[in-house]
Amino acid sequence: MHGDATRLDPLVAAASMLLAYVLARGGVQIIRQIAEQRQILDIPNERSSHTRPIPRGGGLAIVVVTTGLVLLANAALGLGSWARLLPIAAAWLLVAAVSLADDLRSLPNRVRFAAHAIAAATVILTVGYWDRIALPLIGDTHLGWVGVPLTLLWLVGLTNAYNFMDGIDGIAGSQAVVAGLTWAMAGLIIGSVGIALIGLVVAGANAGFLAYNWPPARIFMGDVGSAFIGLVLATLAVAGHEHDPRSAFVGLLAVWPFVFDAAFTFLRRAVRRENVFAPHRSHLYQRLVIVGYSHRNVTLLYTVLAALGGLLVIAWLREMPGASLAIAIVTPLAAIGLWAFVRSRERLWIPTPGNPKS
Repeated sequence: MHGDATRLDPLVAAASMLLAYVLARGGVQIIRQIAEQRQILDIPNERSSHTRPIPRGGGLAIVVVTTGLVLLANAALGLGSWARLLPIAAAWLLVAAVSLADDLRSLPNRVRFAAHAIAAATVILTVGYWDRIALPLIGDTHLGWVGVPLTLLWLVGLTNAYNFMDGIDGIAGSQAVVAGLTWAMAGLIIGSVGIALIGLVVAGANAGFLAYNWPPARIFMGDVGSAFIGLVLATLAVAGHEHDPRSAFVGLLAVWPFVFDAAFTFLRRAVRRENVFAPHRSHLYQRLVIVGYSHRNVTLLYTVLAALGGLLVIAWLREMPGASLAIAIVTPLAAIGLWAFVRSRERLWIPTPGNPKS
């Protein structure tokens, strides 16, 4: 973010992540107790991947801790302009507030998407849009006005994709930890201490949440957490363009398993002329659970895939020899491998009356 300090003290970095972890963990425990007392529970249905009522809304702790620590860090360290940070924080909180309302009582899709669009527009008006991006093997590509709808699509798209992908224990929180750490390293490389610090806070807060959400989960994140995280991570990729045009691709590769699964499933359902906005269990990660893989193993698989993307993109940012070629070869192969693995398991799987094929 523009006007960032030029150096992040290692002690400040470690303290920020640790504080985020401790506060989020404590906040989730409080929310869990309140949710149990007030019966704010996620009741299983035919589309659920869990079998018993689980408290939900734990992502609210992530929202409060992440936003609060980012604002506190800016006040203490002077990471950037308040005129830029406050509108961004307001956009994040708008999405969190609408998502919390949706968790408590279902809202129409148009209300949620309107809030997402307003939040995305606020981010673009505050930090700009992708007027150019840099890609491995291709280099700089000037987008011009096309960058406006592309940036808007990215912000709204990742907000929703992250929400769609939060369907089994631990998967959304673990992806956020990996993505946060990736952005922490990327921020330092591209010269943005603000982005690096936000990445550490995101990683720490989600690690604290995972203390109660790692399989078997004792509380769910809810839309309030997943939509918020999606927008925060999308914002970092847009804000980073002021420092380095490679930031757009960093944002994509940092969460590529979620982006690939969400996009692949969306297109698959569209081709089949299904209602793409209707609840379902046809994401690749859900299909693995259906054929018998545990939440823990599927979450670990997606975490490893995300970490692979993070390592590749950091190598690329550091201009290590062969990094661009490795990204161009390894990432598509990993995506194809994930799809092929799911299909192979499904071919060997024998459906049961209570667990038919999707």
